[in-house]
Amino acid sequence: MKKSNPIALLPIGVFLVLYLGLGILFEYVMKIPMGFYNIPIVVAFLAAILVACLQNRAVKFDEKLGLMAQGLADKNIITMLLIFLTAGSFVGVVGRTSAESVAYFMLSLIPARFAVAVLFVVACFVSTAMGTSVGTITLITPIAVAVASASGFSVPLCIGAVMGGAMFGDNLSFISDTTIAACNGQGCAMKDKFRENFGIAFPAAVVTLVLILVLSLNTDLNGSVVNDYNLIQIVPYILVLIGGIIGVNVFVVLLAGILSGALIMLATGQTAATDLLANMGSGVSGMFETCMVAVLVAAMCSLIREYGGFEALLSLIRRVFKGKKGGQLGMGCLVGVMDIATANNTVAIVMANPIAREMSEEYGISSRKAASILDTFSCVFQGVIPYGAQMLVAISAAGELGFEVSAFDIIPNLFYPGLLLVSSLIFIFLVPQKKEK
Repeated sequence: MKKSNPIALLPIGVFLVLYLGLGILFEYVMKIPMGFYNIPIVVAFLAAILVACLQNRAVKFDEKLGLMAQGLADKNIITMLLIFLTAGSFVGVVGRTSAESVAYFMLSLIPARFAVAVLFVVACFVSTAMGTSVGTITLITPIAVAVASASGFSVPLCIGAVMGGAMFGDNLSFISDTTIAACNGQGCAMKDKFRENFGIAFPAAVVTLVLILVLSLNTDLNGSVVNDYNLIQIVPYILVLIGGIIGVNVFVVLLAGILSGALIMLATGQTAATDLLANMGSGVSGMFETCMVAVLVAAMCSLIREYGGFEALLSLIRRVFKGKKGGQLGMGCLVGVMDIATANNTVAIVMANPIAREMSEEYGISSRKAASILDTFSCVFQGVIPYGAQMLVAISAAGELGFEVSAFDIIPNLFYPGLLLVSSLIFIFLVPQKKEK
């Protein structure tokens, strides 16, 4: 076990000051239009990594490069990057017209006032089946933007519904990276973790749905939501949705969507053959910044972990949280802090696992409960942080369709993560817990 070193957490503070601090200052204090976007997130992370490299002079720079490379050599990181790029290619192929066709087709089947609620439910099912919140957000956000444009609902409300549903499945899915990481790290069966987790997530989802319905019924629609749509353009989305629901591998689902979308676009004359590859390239390019964030975060956290920064967090938890219930809250705070630091809930769980296992033994927490807490709290924080992959992908997808929204426009509409936190606290402190081995 490495020696505790709180100073090792300095790069995280540097990043938060540069990205969040200056962004809030420009946007809300100095009233600079789009001031939040004047702070490039990649540059902020590069500055944080520079600070990490300047720390701990006892370790040579070449050794630090080796440590950062070890942080990148992780299956979850590679899988996430490939999902980003493949999903971006899919968005580039199907384009805006396909998303609008899907939206108008949905609105033709249901009353317009229930459109936002349908977006939330669809996102819940798709993310649970596909096991990826980022992939779900990438696929359904264009539909949400089209629904908002057609119906008069606000774009942040529609995107918030999609992000909430995506985090529901990210938390519960058997094939989610977070579920796999939490169960493997704590040594419990996935079905046991699911049973433990479902009792927390389902009530939060039901209350979220009720809240969305109340807001929807109180919203004045600005115009008609009826419009022409081309059913054949919906085929790629149907293939992706059905594939996700029946549990087909996310890469197979996305590749099927890309292939079918390309064939349909060419056959209907929506896209020229010479433009198809360019559209795919544009979609992939839209994911480059998100990919770079994942790479830089993994590299930075490898140095922080080596310097003893995360051991400092464990020492703090031991001093602050007492008793079994306090230990569970401490475990949730641990993975939450790591998620804030890494902007990746899977990476946060992987890093928190060794410390969480020690806490489970020390506080008498079962492995399935520990896995559930790690997954749930990581999804709570990941669902709301303004620099997380989920938020960046949603903002990027909306921007590609001509709707510029900021993270702080969407955060007030993220009902599910907040209610999931409330449900988790009720589960820990108020619900009687059975004795466990």
